[in-house]
Amino acid sequence: MSYDRITSDNAALLMVDHQTGLANGVQTMSPPEFVNNVKALATLGKLYNLPAIVTTSAADGPNGPVMPVVTSLLTDATLIHRPGEVNAFDNPNFAAAVKKLDRKKLLIAGISTEVCVTFAVLSALKQGYEVYAVVDASGTWDTRVEQAAIARMVQAGAIPITWCAVGAELMGDWRSPVGQAHGALMAEHLPFAGNLFASFAAAKVA
Repeated sequence: MSYDRITSDNAALLMVDHQTGLANGVQTMSPPEFVNNVKALATLGKLYNLPAIVTTSAADGPNGPVMPVVTSLLTDATLIHRPGEVNAFDNPNFAAAVKKLDRKKLLIAGISTEVCVTFAVLSALKQGYEVYAVVDASGTWDTRVEQAAIARMVQAGAIPITWCAVGAELMGDWRSPVGQAHGALMAEHLPFAGNLFASFAAAKVA
């Protein structure tokens, strides 16, 4: 497969079942780390003006509402509440909303990795989309479950990626107009990056 970069003109962001109740079951990383990664991905979506769809599964039940870090950032996203469909693409409103975006590349993250993310990824691939599974903004209860899910998605043709790599590819060049804002995002969500930038700034002053 040739390298066709992710850009703000060809990609869309799908946030699948990032719900407060479901987030309690994520054990593949610590709760603060998971929230940090989800917030970073949502911030990238906002910074680069990616069209976004946020979907929930039975939000009026124990799965809970959308995580606040998602709703507070992706204020222009299309919100699709699914009453029962496990695979988001089985919901006609969701499938139609994705088609309406008219984007070739789909960045998909969610809870849980092996069910809601994987099923959406497989369906998107079947419909001809180029799909990137943002694995560190997705989660489940066991690393073995996560590894099996990633292997299944890769075998089907999906591309695993992290929020940091998504951001770097979207930016492309630190001299871009969003370079400073992107640096601030990195400093907030990656402690080593924050230390790096702070050390550089201190050295310049000295």
